[in-house]
Amino acid sequence: MKAIARVLGIDADTTGHMEKLISGVGGFLGIICIMWLTAPLADAQGFPLIIASMGASAVLLFAAPHGKLSQPWNLLAGHGVSAVIGVFVAQQVEPLLLAGSLAVGGAITVMYYLRATHPPGGATALVAVIGGESIRELGYLYVLTPILINAVIILAVAVLVNAAFHWRRYPPGLYQLFERKSEAGRDVPPASDLEEFDLADLDYALGRIGSYIDVSEDDLATIYRLAREHADTRHVPLDSIRVGSYYSNGDYGHHWSVRQVVDTDERPGGEGLVIYKTVAGRDRRQSGTCTRDEFARWAKYEVFLNENSWQRVT
Repeated sequence: MKAIARVLGIDADTTGHMEKLISGVGGFLGIICIMWLTAPLADAQGFPLIIASMGASAVLLFAAPHGKLSQPWNLLAGHGVSAVIGVFVAQQVEPLLLAGSLAVGGAITVMYYLRATHPPGGATALVAVIGGESIRELGYLYVLTPILINAVIILAVAVLVNAAFHWRRYPPGLYQLFERKSEAGRDVPPASDLEEFDLADLDYALGRIGSYIDVSEDDLATIYRLAREHADTRHVPLDSIRVGSYYSNGDYGHHWSVRQVVDTDERPGGEGLVIYKTVAGRDRRQSGTCTRDEFARWAKYEVFLNENSWQRVT
């Protein structure tokens, strides 16, 4: 079943009931505001199609407020440029089949170049072509009303709704700006979430992948920090530290090392001393002394030398 779930892209459910309810209520408020404020501006024929694209935007803004595709630039520029392309294609291309396809394909391409990818923009471009004569008669006015007006309304609702919950910071960049300003007067600069590499390294890694990934560098930093905190809780027990055994800190690159316990002075509470020598990796051939508790927090797991490679003891 796990293999099937992986193929289908079914991830573990990491959100609680509160998060799900907030997303649903936010979507409800966003769409009801749009329908109430802009219904008089649209006719009965084109209105359902226009609202449909905003319904898709509501999913992103309220269910994934921290995602790249949900940010204000993506929302406003994505819908706006898609509407322009849709109107242009509708006016220049006659066959409906070809016009609809060109509008969506062109919108995707331009959104990509503008770094404003917003999936509902494809629907906005398509509606400009297939939405009927009343929408075609609007011409480029379609870009302003109802598209950008709707986008601004749902953006305002998203900012207000998400602001009520401290963990749903939308847009994230606005809150980060305030945080940096508040830290500017401190003597100690704000610490990075990363110890061994910084956000520029994460940005480089995302670029090397070569495909669009809906996650920001800050999100990756948070994920990395939380993963390291969880990993730091897994260390060898105090009573498993034995003379003659080898232990690794489990790090990567030049931070990795293996120590052999040379002697121990057992005392209750982990206060006894451990004498060790580093036999591989960083600080190789150096010796040291620390408490049993310090050694246990450093050592991630016990290892043994198998021919020319160190392997974890299972």
